Amino acid sequence: MTYDLIIIGGGPAGSAAAVYAARKRLQTLFITAEWGGQSVVSETIYNWIGSPTISGPGLAENLKKHVMANAIGSENSKEAEDTGSTLLVKEGEKVNSIVKNGDPRQGGASLFTVKTESGQGFDAKTILIATGSGRRKLEAKGADRLEHKGLTYCASCDGPLFSGMDVVVAGGGNAGFESAAQLLAYCKSVTLLHRSDTFRADEITVEKVLKNPKMKAIKNVDILEILGDKFVEGLIYKDKKTSKETKLDVSGVFVEIGQIPNTDFAKDIVPLDEYGRIKIDPMTQKTQTKDIWAAGDCTDVLYHQNNIAAGDAVRALEDIYLAIHAK
Repeated sequence: MTYDLIIIGGGPAGSAAAVYAARKRLQTLFITAEWGGQSVVSETIYNWIGSPTISGPGLAENLKKHVMANAIGSENSKEAEDTGSTLLVKEGEKVNSIVKNGDPRQGGASLFTVKTESGQGFDAKTILIATGSGRRKLEAKGADRLEHKGLTYCASCDGPLFSGMDVVVAGGGNAGFESAAQLLAYCKSVTLLHRSDTFRADEITVEKVLKNPKMKAIKNVDILEILGDKFVEGLIYKDKKTSKETKLDVSGVFVEIGQIPNTDFAKDIVPLDEYGRIKIDPMTQKTQTKDIWAAGDCTDVLYHQNNIAAGDAVRALEDIYLAIHAK
């Protein structure tokens, strides 16, 4: 059969889109390798709207429950029966590629085949890519061992836990300085460590953040080791010019050295930017390939957050529905 829509990805973006697609009675196939996105590893999330606190696994479970409640043929799918949903869920499957079969110049919608690692192929008129991204990990001794034990990749999620403490931000781009700005609201001091001679962040952002008396930035250094037994107690960094090693006593390390979009499977079907993110029109979430939309952290939007991803997916779904039924 040919689906109206195939949604790829089980994080906040894909899950939000699936719920909306079900309620709009689009013939939809939802494909996800796992639920929850990159927040699934977080011990506590404080900024998921509607839940003062929730764990990463708890968020993933809730997303799955909400989607499955709207999926036909699933347990506890009373809502699906009430709304006449036509949503099918295929979990535990990773998408390998998207192949374009149709020609929009001949009128009507394009036809795509989504191919999975198991060798299956599924046809659809439209596609929504919501596969998110993964954080670029800090390569320093002790970083893996102390991840989620004082070393974190989300200032907006975990910042309140470090109230009144000295912390470090690793990074020198806009994300690093924006994270530092958030942490200054809670922390005793924030030291930003950057591996290059120059910051990648906008000059006005750098200037404004560095004006805060609790803020300090050190350039041209490598972080060698994260210190601590059960929790972060400090770190050691090396000056790249002098090779001098310095120890900092800090309680938290926030890593902002970039994200790796989960878009490799789509590189031959939609244009990507220099970082591998899908280029979209922020008004509609459309990609530059007809009948393919994208939402969430896999796109080139300015800010990446769970709530933003969910909202972007809803925007995409509204546009997809109109493209199928009204345009």
